[in-house]
Amino acid sequence: MNLVVVSNRVARGKPNEPMTGGLAAALLPVVEHSGAIWVGSSGRVRDGHQKEPFAEIEALGAGAIATLDLPAAHYGGYYEGFANSALWPALHSRSDLIRVSREDYVSYREVNAFMARALMRFRKTKTAFWVQDYHFLALGAELRDLGVDDPIGFFLHTPWPVAAVMQGVPNHRELITAMLAYDLLGFQTEEDRHNFLGYVGGELGLAIDDGVAISQHGRTRCEVFPIGIDAEKFAAYAAKSASHPDVSRLRRSLNGERLAIGVDRLDYSKGLVNRISAFDRLWTEQPQFARSISLLQIANPSRGAIEAYGNLQNEVARLVTDVNGRHGEVDWTPIRYLNKGFSQAVLAGLYRTAQIGVVTPLHDGMNLVAKEYVAAQNPADPGVLVLSKFAGAANELDTALLVNPHDIDGMARAIAVAASMPLTERKMRWDAMMKKLRGHTIQQWSADFVAALEKCRTEKAAVAPLAAQPPQALRWLKSAISGVRLI
Repeated sequence: MNLVVVSNRVARGKPNEPMTGGLAAALLPVVEHSGAIWVGSSGRVRDGHQKEPFAEIEALGAGAIATLDLPAAHYGGYYEGFANSALWPALHSRSDLIRVSREDYVSYREVNAFMARALMRFRKTKTAFWVQDYHFLALGAELRDLGVDDPIGFFLHTPWPVAAVMQGVPNHRELITAMLAYDLLGFQTEEDRHNFLGYVGGELGLAIDDGVAISQHGRTRCEVFPIGIDAEKFAAYAAKSASHPDVSRLRRSLNGERLAIGVDRLDYSKGLVNRISAFDRLWTEQPQFARSISLLQIANPSRGAIEAYGNLQNEVARLVTDVNGRHGEVDWTPIRYLNKGFSQAVLAGLYRTAQIGVVTPLHDGMNLVAKEYVAAQNPADPGVLVLSKFAGAANELDTALLVNPHDIDGMARAIAVAASMPLTERKMRWDAMMKKLRGHTIQQWSADFVAALEKCRTEKAAVAPLAAQPPQALRWLKSAISGVRLI
């Protein structure tokens, strides 16, 4: 089977270049080893006068990546608008931050349609499409609208919230109905799957049969596929990185103090304000930890054109300055705050240097940083992971110190416990987590999803849809929201 992987952006996978996020880190090994074609945006835009989408293709291991310029007239409304100012806050249960217009939704659908047309050139005999994340919820419906009857699967890297939150997204019924054009919908956790099926059954009134939603598209199976990492590869990175200049300089600068590390995109879902406040509380309430624990917080800015992100960047910077001003000394900086990215090879060494990994999102689909921190540790002297119970990773890494990121005092206590934990307990907790990581790798994740996609497509072919639909069944939606084709 020829596999075409689709996401908003792609990554080249160069070990010495910064990663763009968890999705890129997850998909790179899949493409490199499976021979898949990974299709996504180039990050550039162009006007809509080209006759068809133009793709640049280059090799990536056994596979290839293909990038295309998205239409300039719709990119802003699609990306900064509907995807990241409506869907992202809703998916992370922050409906108070939804800021979106009707035109944004039109642009979102237009870019999904544009990508569907671009994918047709990669369609061969026995092709399967695997679509990634919230940018392309409607892409499966657009492919069906073009006559594609191949297997099409979708994996959501973010959480899926309760129905009441999704109801705050404009056009939510049309959008989620379009999602049911996929043969397989994959979620990070059972809670996410349960929430989605709750919406489909309650809001759309559709029948649910053992995790399968029955709609005018036929059968859509909903399953859970917790995403993993290549733990052995990451451990090898960590072991080799001791001589890297960034890692060796960090180690020399510690002067015997214990280091905690946080690595996040600068996003309101990551709980950075609460995390910094917890360290502030620790140094205030337990001053014996001053000079003995410091925090290295790497926070790479993103989506700066969106108001909520600009406000957050300013708030975090002010808070770090305030905390350092009150607790710092002439020869000690409590929080080292960096607004730049690092390659996986360097991050592995930074993780290994830190005795405490602090991963405390308010809500996260999985959070691969938690898994990477564990994999990077020295087996003979592992660090301690402090992990939010609202991260999907908490379902697997249950021997971490699990915390409520809204409980500042509780997080401060957990950090203190992590700093004082004896070696025997640290090794016990780490061994249990590494066993989980080795048993649920990124390779197994992708293999499980593709196998399930093949299976459910076979099942779907054997069962006739409830009602036959004309080939252009979704065009009513296009005409309803936009009146005419815009590209």
